[in-house]
Amino acid sequence: MKLSLFVHMERLDAHQTDQELYEEFIALCQIADRGGMHAVWTGEHHAMGFTIAPNPFINLADLARRTEHVRLGTGTVVAPFWHPIKLAGEAAMTDIVTDGRLEIGIARGAYNFEYERLMPGLDAWTAGQRMRELIPAVQKLWAGDYAHDGEFWKFPKTTSAPKPLQQPHPPLWIAARDPNSHEFAVANGCNVQCTPLWNGDPEIDSLMQRFNDACQKHPQVERPKIMLLQHTYVGSDAADIEQAAHELSVYYNYFFAWFKNERPISQALIQRLTPEELAANATLSPEVMRSNLPVGTAQDVIGRLKHYEALGYDEYAVWIDSGMSFERKKASLERFIRDVMPAFQ
Repeated sequence: MKLSLFVHMERLDAHQTDQELYEEFIALCQIADRGGMHAVWTGEHHAMGFTIAPNPFINLADLARRTEHVRLGTGTVVAPFWHPIKLAGEAAMTDIVTDGRLEIGIARGAYNFEYERLMPGLDAWTAGQRMRELIPAVQKLWAGDYAHDGEFWKFPKTTSAPKPLQQPHPPLWIAARDPNSHEFAVANGCNVQCTPLWNGDPEIDSLMQRFNDACQKHPQVERPKIMLLQHTYVGSDAADIEQAAHELSVYYNYFFAWFKNERPISQALIQRLTPEELAANATLSPEVMRSNLPVGTAQDVIGRLKHYEALGYDEYAVWIDSGMSFERKKASLERFIRDVMPAFQ
């Protein structure tokens, strides 16, 4: 099982500048590269201080000149915000700039906050339908001249300029949770990215079962890869691990505050949650974080990841966005590289 890093700039308060946050982002990516991790993944989000990532291709092009070995992936671009011709061209150019290190993850998007601002009236179902129309169109644009007459886009004969360096194109990944998404990914020759969030082993097992079922329905397609993305923390001692579980509990409370899209937002920051609000949701408690996520000693983390490897996951991405300080993220990542990764080499 290959081990990778999933990372963004993130802000929970206004104390740091964007430049400082970007420098920290770069530093974590370089640690991953020097440490021998397989890939760095970064996504797309808009107008959210919680996850600052307006165009992942810009970040990956910059990382191509600051790293040497890691694959560079979008985790993920948001399909309904892209025209097929624009995505095909920008991705192909990024593949050239990165010397063929690009991986392209695509999703329907998760936040109504973004839908309201970029495509008012869009819902999750329609966003998923747009993704299903977009991906085959991009593949055909990379392949040659192609005219499209779909539900969401129409254009005359066109091809991607430039063409990607990797042939026939960079590996494509689809963020999938429901069985239909797994089936669409497999049928279209795409790999699968999935995250169980904080839900633990039952969801992780179920995601793999959905993937296996999709592969069985499409025996004519070469089996794609499947990646698991989770928050992960390698602690130095019991107190450090306890603090990490608390920090991840706070992070997920803010994650769902953004997802529910009900709280006031100003200057890309959501209204702070009170201690009472943070304590109110027992399903996001520090105890649940400790129980359901790879949060613990290096041996604890190795044990969990070995289970995921045995299930059949091809890649595991350490989701490092957490609201923790840069120093704490850095220390955990370095412990992961030093103490966990050798068990998977």
